[in-house]
Amino acid sequence: MALSDHLRELRGRVLKVAVILVVGMVVSLFFFDQIFELVLEPYNVAVEALDEKGADVTSQATIAGAGGPLMLYLKLCGLVSVVLTSPLWLYQIWAFILPGLHPQERKWSRVFAAIAGPLFLIGVAVGYLTLPKGLEILIGLTPGDLTNLVEFGDYLTFLIRTLLVFGIAFEIPVFVILLNLAGVLKGKAIGAHRPWIVLGTFVFAAIATPSTDPFTMLILALPMLVLFAISEVIARILDRRRGEGDELAHLADDEVSPL
Repeated sequence: MALSDHLRELRGRVLKVAVILVVGMVVSLFFFDQIFELVLEPYNVAVEALDEKGADVTSQATIAGAGGPLMLYLKLCGLVSVVLTSPLWLYQIWAFILPGLHPQERKWSRVFAAIAGPLFLIGVAVGYLTLPKGLEILIGLTPGDLTNLVEFGDYLTFLIRTLLVFGIAFEIPVFVILLNLAGVLKGKAIGAHRPWIVLGTFVFAAIATPSTDPFTMLILALPMLVLFAISEVIARILDRRRGEGDELAHLADDEVSPL
């Protein structure tokens, strides 16, 4: 395809993603009350745990500004739209990449494209489950002479960052496999840099998690390491199969082919 064709294809995919997200937001508006209760639940659980420890924390979150309620609706429904429609917009990203792959690579890649959506949702679910403990640790740092008044807009931003970080982090191994299918990253290269991958994963988890507490960092880093290990095994299998099907695979890249 010419560059102009690629740009038109990209524009079409971006428009489809935008339509998907807008439709998701409109549908989410009809379930706003249930969504609001679900989003506020981690904060309530954290406050109950702190009350049992005798901490002075208000159980009522606050919202500021005349436009605060409107932004609340938009942020909540936007978050739900991004999460629930993730299989659809991830497919649009994949559909843009797919034409550049060989037929054999497409067969394998469709499997990983189908896994990408559920993995994102699993990451979001794991992030949601860690929120109460992270909030408990952070709010628990409030000095005894002070009362912590949580502004709901700040809390919602914190929640969105946590969920998206977990969701995107669970997608990283999928992109590792896609790079392997494209011939950019070999399984042996992943194994050779395994210690750095482990170190980088913990650094990423420490920086990316908004709560910055050790509990949330471990909950993010450990599943990522497991997924990285699985992706390395799959990459090595794909490299082996690709090598067995290529009669010239044993030749060096700069060696002249007998053809």
